[in-house]
Amino acid sequence: MTTRITVYGADIICASCVNAPSSKDTYEWLQAALARKFENKQFQFDYIDIHEPPSDEKHKQFAAKVIEEDLFYPVVLVDDDIAGEGIISLKAVAKAVEKSA
Repeated sequence: MTTRITVYGADIICASCVNAPSSKDTYEWLQAALARKFENKQFQFDYIDIHEPPSDEKHKQFAAKVIEEDLFYPVVLVDDDIAGEGIISLKAVAKAVEKSA
């Protein structure tokens, strides 16, 4: 079974996350880190720009939620559950991946 990792973010770093990696850096780091940690697991990774989401209604709605509810970004979803926001912890994301199995 493939685990879906979705990173919602923006080119501009979240004002509350000064000195944190960018959303795209976090997205790329998670791809490498999770592939190493879970060698036998299949992942599908998606990066969604919250200011220019794709036409898919689900992504548009969640991107709007990130903006409207002032969530810290990037927001990382494992399948459809939030695994972290703002400064992302690999430990928290890995725990969510293990739960999703």
